Amino acid sequence: MTELHDRSVAVGRPTFATHSTSRSSQLSAEQRWSRAYRSRLVMSDAFIVTASVAAAFVLRFGFKSDDLGGLDELYWLITLAVVATWLILLSAFRTRDPRVIGVGFTEYRRVVSASAFAFGSLAIVFLVGKVEIARGFFVLTLPIGVAALTISRWLWRQWLSKQRANGRYLSRALVGGSASDVAYVIDQLQRNSGATYHVVGAAIADAAEVDSSQDLGAPVVAELSNLAMAAANLHVDTVILAGQPSDDRGFVRDLSWKLEGAATDLVLAAGLTDVAGPRIHFRPVEGLPLIHVEIPQFDGTKHVLKRALDIVLSGIALVVLSPLFLVLALLVRMDSAGGAFFSQQRVGRNGNTFTMHKFRSMVTSSESDLSQLVAANEGAGLLFKMKSDPRVTRIGRILRKYSLDELPQLWNVFVGDMSLVGPRPPLPREVAAYEHHVHRRLFIKPGLTGMWQINGRSDLSWDESVRLDLYYVENWSLMGDLIILWRTVKVLVNPVGAY
Repeated sequence: MTELHDRSVAVGRPTFATHSTSRSSQLSAEQRWSRAYRSRLVMSDAFIVTASVAAAFVLRFGFKSDDLGGLDELYWLITLAVVATWLILLSAFRTRDPRVIGVGFTEYRRVVSASAFAFGSLAIVFLVGKVEIARGFFVLTLPIGVAALTISRWLWRQWLSKQRANGRYLSRALVGGSASDVAYVIDQLQRNSGATYHVVGAAIADAAEVDSSQDLGAPVVAELSNLAMAAANLHVDTVILAGQPSDDRGFVRDLSWKLEGAATDLVLAAGLTDVAGPRIHFRPVEGLPLIHVEIPQFDGTKHVLKRALDIVLSGIALVVLSPLFLVLALLVRMDSAGGAFFSQQRVGRNGNTFTMHKFRSMVTSSESDLSQLVAANEGAGLLFKMKSDPRVTRIGRILRKYSLDELPQLWNVFVGDMSLVGPRPPLPREVAAYEHHVHRRLFIKPGLTGMWQINGRSDLSWDESVRLDLYYVENWSLMGDLIILWRTVKVLVNPVGAY
């Protein structure tokens, strides 16, 4: 208690800004870097939009104006209208909002939506105004611009990620709540590289909650009663309230009043464990803000679209990668005695078993040799893993490192046993030992890749692996699948936890 008291006193007494104080005169660190970053995005977007329109113009008409039929001035006006409308709508759709830049796919979605709306609006105006315009010019501009803008935003994100990896361009955060809630929130923020927060301290509800040996992940700097004071003196950009921080129903309202004019954001970390944003909707009722959480659906149109995506992408991959399949099969046969492929029974959706195919990465006696290696198991829970498994062949180590041994599962995806993205396909003996709630992993098809693949693979604990799979089962989306597939490519280039 003495240590907490000393820390609280060290925070000092702030001088809060009045309501008339200009927020621009006391910009936080987050506001300063986000303004600079958004300025870069504005210049980048302006250049790309102008260049895209110019490129489409040249592709359609060339460098000569003969095809314009004397409408040179009209096309100059049309070009300026397209550029101006596009840039205005990129701002109107808040594609550079600090809450979306560098995090998730919302930024990309807003860029595409703004672009589509811009061209839809222009098309209607030109149609109503009977403005004659070459369709080729109009049709070329949109895909060129959207592709260039998306690539540009992705490149900027890579730059931003590198800056954040070096401790820059992060929002200073103070987390408040009960000791257990604060520890959980800080742990999740530190685990998630995309959280964009640097937690500088914790404010707890009651000093008696903190055990001398308990590590909250950040120093305790205050109690909830002087949370606003601590935020002001630590110059934090964001105050995060974990769970239900106080029995006082007016606590959040009063805290927001105290933070007014202090250039500090207030974020509520709701206790909706493993529920993703797309399932959460706000239903405001006067005096009672309600949060609606959608119940997971395991069939319907969304799953039909997922199956269609599986068929198309796996079919294309099987055709394109067929030469690689042949080369890998020959290398496996040349490296050790036995066939090129390894087949094994796995459990799929609703507990149905199927035969999963892989390139053989172990000696042919691997199954019978397993009993002799159980004592050396380095895996967690029901999984058997060894970083230096003697059964793995020379070529097998390379195949496993880059997940090339998994490629034949594209056939399992194509025929419908698996999906491109989903939970890890379990063995029957694993399923037999599942706790009741873990069976929810079987509600959808197992995947060639998934949350486990992009979050550490064999380095994950059993509990963490289960948590990630269950999170995916209940919160998956087609856009989320595409993001996982993209992140899988990045993991294969820089393997982590593969052995």
